[in-house]
Amino acid sequence: MLRFSRTYLAASIAAALVTSFAQAETTSNQSMQEKPPADQCSIDTAQSSDPNQEPINIEADSLEATNNDTAVYRGDVVVVQGNRTMTADTVTLHQSDNVVVAEGNVHMNDGKIDAISDKATNDINNDYLELENTDYKMLCSGNRGEAVFMSKTGKKLYEIETGWITSCPDDDNTWRLLASDIKVNPETEMATLYNTRMEVLDVPVFYLPYMHLPIGKGRKTGVLRPTASLGSKNGFEFELPVYWNLAPNYDLLTSAHYMQERGLQLKGTFRYLTPKNSGTVKTEFLGHDQKYTEKGERWASQITHNTSFNRNWRASVDYSQVSDVDYFKDFSSSVGNRSDGQLKQQGEVTYRNERWDTALRVTDFQILVENSQPYRTAPQFEANYYLPEVWGNVNFDVISHASSFETEDKLKPNATRLHIEPGLTLPLATTWGTWTTEARWLSTYYEQDLDNILIKDSNGNVRPLEETVARNIPQFRTHAGLVLERDTTLFSGYTQTLEPQAQYLYIPEVDQSGIYEYDTTLLQTDYYGLFRSRQYSSVDTIAPANQISYGATSRFFDDNNKERLAVSFGQIYSLKNFANPKGQDNNANKKSNYSAWAVEADFNYNDNIFYRGGVQYDVDSSEITIGNSAIEYRQGADYIQANYRYVTKEYIESTLNFNNINTITTNGISQVGLLGSYRLSEKWLARANYFYDTTENVAMEWLAQIQYESDCWYIGFDLSKQLRSWENGIGTGTPVFDQNIKVNFGIVGLGGTQGVGFSGQGDGALKYGRPFILNE
Repeated sequence: MLRFSRTYLAASIAAALVTSFAQAETTSNQSMQEKPPADQCSIDTAQSSDPNQEPINIEADSLEATNNDTAVYRGDVVVVQGNRTMTADTVTLHQSDNVVVAEGNVHMNDGKIDAISDKATNDINNDYLELENTDYKMLCSGNRGEAVFMSKTGKKLYEIETGWITSCPDDDNTWRLLASDIKVNPETEMATLYNTRMEVLDVPVFYLPYMHLPIGKGRKTGVLRPTASLGSKNGFEFELPVYWNLAPNYDLLTSAHYMQERGLQLKGTFRYLTPKNSGTVKTEFLGHDQKYTEKGERWASQITHNTSFNRNWRASVDYSQVSDVDYFKDFSSSVGNRSDGQLKQQGEVTYRNERWDTALRVTDFQILVENSQPYRTAPQFEANYYLPEVWGNVNFDVISHASSFETEDKLKPNATRLHIEPGLTLPLATTWGTWTTEARWLSTYYEQDLDNILIKDSNGNVRPLEETVARNIPQFRTHAGLVLERDTTLFSGYTQTLEPQAQYLYIPEVDQSGIYEYDTTLLQTDYYGLFRSRQYSSVDTIAPANQISYGATSRFFDDNNKERLAVSFGQIYSLKNFANPKGQDNNANKKSNYSAWAVEADFNYNDNIFYRGGVQYDVDSSEITIGNSAIEYRQGADYIQANYRYVTKEYIESTLNFNNINTITTNGISQVGLLGSYRLSEKWLARANYFYDTTENVAMEWLAQIQYESDCWYIGFDLSKQLRSWENGIGTGTPVFDQNIKVNFGIVGLGGTQGVGFSGQGDGALKYGRPFILNE
């Protein structure tokens, strides 16, 4: 078959002359080589800055010319200009007007849109394109639809009259947005719809007179996935978030959260980032809580900010506050969760160089317990000086801080504390071991405001606090560790290490009964805590010590040098048992000089089964005081985990400064947990959590989630039940639960929703944690 091929500028010549078959064939081959893939976005293909300046190549079965002005190509017509391609039954070229009209089975692709139409008209001079009765697909975003009339103005804007759009794949119209007018900008990936009706399975769901939403995969302003729930806490709930892409370096997320039992809650999260500043502002506000009218306005706020002035100076703010202590129990919040016991409110300025580490800070806390007035530092100045290798391998440093403590509690003293702590450290290290010796001098001065204040201990005795206290305590510590290695004899292909370590710590006994506790708490005890130099955080209490800590860790590595097993064990032997430095004897029931054994283990079997566990065995009572264990089987993203944690009531009483421990627990802690996540199929995903308290014989929390994920939409269901409180006392009263059913649904590809997934493992206090620390 003879086929004609010419550039558009030679169309008049082609009307009069018929070129050779060979020339037409050569041009045809070149044209087809330049044609881009039909479903490829032009962003991924090379193109000139102005495609209109590219030559036009045309192929057809026959050609008719009229007066050297109009050329009509018929039969399998192919028109190629740069990365633009058009095929049709008939194409008419109007040379004088620079207009191309294609009719019959028109298929057009310009690198941004692929369309099949009855008729297409392209005005090249005005860069204007019209399409009639069109099926279209946006190549860069994947969205598609139909239009009675479609036009393109310039390089950017497409306008659709009487049509619809969806992100579902071909032959899947599960949902679609129908509109009288749709304006699409492929470059900004935004669509504006007028008189919009959303249909799901051809059933109208809602109507909006105006919509402005993103159509691409980038970060765009638009409506995010909504959630709906039904439960005993808030009744029916519906939340609709909207994302605002204000600029490349700052954005805003707003949300309207309707709760049947409480009212309308508004939320907002603003983020910003500049070369020297970054931060987040979060706010939540409920003007009138209809369920608890006596609480009035309910709100939460959080500000985090970081500023870098230069390489040495920094400033930061971390401030959170809620309207009342029950806020996190009543609401799901991005500011905190129901397990939080306090919120930090801190601002600081720091200066650091190779010798100095300084900070000026103001710190306060909101304690989420009724009638609690914490201490705030207003302000605190910290200055630490480091001078390495001051003499040989000996390092010198000075730790110091000056703090002013204030509280609204009239039964507690305000105070000023000055602390300076010079120290010498001699670190020695080889490839097979380390040995560090340290000597420090702890000097602390207090001025305490004790006017008309009497502080009593847990036994009801008045504590002998003093208005002025100067305390000086020396501290000596030496710690040594070895790393021994061998090929295992029990398992072939494995390497075993034995890492024994020992420490001697001496701190003399000094009467500290005249000092109150301002920012000091007892540190957690575990295997690594055996080798600390202090039992308490901060310096209000310096526990005396004359003790030897000893322990060992053994690790097993496979032939790929991957750690598979680690076991650690150790304890402390006290050369002398001391009384509590605050004047209370906490060793009344102590029968020996040995601390509890601390044992910990981590296990990674074949990268599918993981285990982590630890216990503390008290040699005096011959019982386990603390225990935790977790085992997990994981296959990719699917997993199932069982865990357990145990703490005796006696241990809680000995470590917490709490007058009435029965309000927290009657028999200690003994809780079993079971968690899992499993993809049932390519489109179905299920998760579940279950926690049971064996001391109170009650299920504390359970959560079941299932979600269906399509290519263009998803829906998820959450069922949860959580222990909120006890009526008439813990253990003896009736447990009170929150029960909820939540529906999470959305569309993919429009409205800024680019992915699917659960909102998390629920809003409970007990969360999922991976039960191992071995390298993977």
